[in-house]
Amino acid sequence: MGARMSKADRTGGEIDWPTWAERTAPADRSRTRKFEVTLAQAIDGIESALEDRLGVDDWRLSTAAPHRKKDGRPYADANPDDPGAVVRWTKDGEQYAVACDEYTDLRSNVRAIGLYIEEKRKMSNRPVVTGQDEFATARLPSGNDESGIVARPPPHEVLEVSPDASPSVVRAAYRERIKAAHPDRGGSSEEAELVNWAKEEMLDG
Repeated sequence: MGARMSKADRTGGEIDWPTWAERTAPADRSRTRKFEVTLAQAIDGIESALEDRLGVDDWRLSTAAPHRKKDGRPYADANPDDPGAVVRWTKDGEQYAVACDEYTDLRSNVRAIGLYIEEKRKMSNRPVVTGQDEFATARLPSGNDESGIVARPPPHEVLEVSPDASPSVVRAAYRERIKAAHPDRGGSSEEAELVNWAKEEMLDG
């Protein structure tokens, strides 16, 4: 039996924000038009990454919006005062959580989480050795440990450049990565969107 969304969030209305994650002040949230997807498509992306690619045991999306009883998802036109989103899942006995409230609308925060999960999944599959599992930053802290990271997509990791890379380096890396992300070369439209997003983030920053 495949993973499925928990019934715990089938009513929604109160976001289950991790205690270790700081909230973004409403005045500091950004408006963005970088994510050209609907809320339903953004959730589909998370579902595909977690169930089809990571093989998680179960997962749930928590938001401040009312959730439909039939499938536990927020309504398509959901626009709660609190636009934050949290995705929690379990895999091999470990619990994980990714949270985002960087943007002013729910759809963008959900999409940012999906892109983060997908990028971390791909990094964990690359033939390199790192000091820890790529999802370690998303793992829920145990006991009273209040440490943790609000997970957001790392654009420099997407482009495989340093965080302070110059615009010329960013553009050169982008050209290479966007070629590899093309569906004709084994990539996908989602991967291409991620690369485009990373370039814009680094050049705008």
